[in-house]
Amino acid sequence: MTTSPQPRANVAAIPAYVPGRPPTPRPGLTSYKLSSNENPYPPLPGVLGAAVEAAAEMNRYPDMGTAALYEALSQRLGVPTDHLAAATGSVALIYQLLSAFCDPGDEVVYAWRSFEAYPIAVTVAGATSVRVPLTADGRHDLAAMADAVTERTKVVLVCTPNNPTGPSVTQAELDDFLARVPSHVVVVVDEAYVEFVRMADPVDGVATALAHPHVIVTRTFSKAYGLAGFRVGYAVAQPPLAAALRAVSLPFGVSHVAQAAAIASLAAEDALLERVDALVAERDRVLAGVREAGWEVPDAQGNFVWFPAGDRALELAAAAEELGITVRPFAGDGVRVSIGETEAHERVIELARRTRS
Repeated sequence: MTTSPQPRANVAAIPAYVPGRPPTPRPGLTSYKLSSNENPYPPLPGVLGAAVEAAAEMNRYPDMGTAALYEALSQRLGVPTDHLAAATGSVALIYQLLSAFCDPGDEVVYAWRSFEAYPIAVTVAGATSVRVPLTADGRHDLAAMADAVTERTKVVLVCTPNNPTGPSVTQAELDDFLARVPSHVVVVVDEAYVEFVRMADPVDGVATALAHPHVIVTRTFSKAYGLAGFRVGYAVAQPPLAAALRAVSLPFGVSHVAQAAAIASLAAEDALLERVDALVAERDRVLAGVREAGWEVPDAQGNFVWFPAGDRALELAAAAEELGITVRPFAGDGVRVSIGETEAHERVIELARRTRS
């Protein structure tokens, strides 16, 4: 009997990634996309010129070793280049890590709800997800996550600030957690939103990775640096882990244009900090307004605010559409609202007022 080719059994079980929807045009009303945690600003000074110049060489392959980007990151972070690995966004590094360290059936522990790509990446690797519920205020329950580690656990993912709920773990909490996790288990500290953190005792991911041979820190240029369309992220880890990530990377994965834009972005740190400070100020203003409207919302340390709407998530998203803002609902859990254009934020606060009663 002839049958058609069949993918591995786990492929059919891969959850679909749901991207943030673009804004819906509304007559007489400017619509805003607040569904993808994008940076609303144009490229940082010097970045567009660097990208255009690099694009003139599109007939050539990019530097597969990303040497210039590694050197720039080394100077910026104070780490040797052999501690670095680059990929098409920090999410690609998660995929590479699970590919490098997980055999089918191995367990990967992470909080839930957390970054939507985690269960996708785990399933792609043929591994098994172990989801540990967040606390009532949207935080990682690190004690419960440590309890969930078994002899089958290969990787633990800690998203801080947590996407989509917003809170971050502290350095003391992370240190206590690492003391409980066996040294053969890889701990990923996913710091995609690290630039937006404003709290006491923040995590120093780079120092943590330098101090622990089983820790990998992942970061991205997509959020604070505004390079979401170019897809470039990086990891910091001690040389054996960094080498494993590079070994399983897609050849020529980070484009020449993306590398040039990332290097130029690192050189524009003063302008970056000004923009991030402005976004943080708007985040805090929106958070205060939403709470004043009657919502009990978690701490926000990323560039977004979380509405714990539960079963009303889709209803809340529909109400946002009526106000000309597109948000990101997670059915049954809540709604994430990105911090974007200032003009949109009064509508977010109005959304809170209309939907709380």
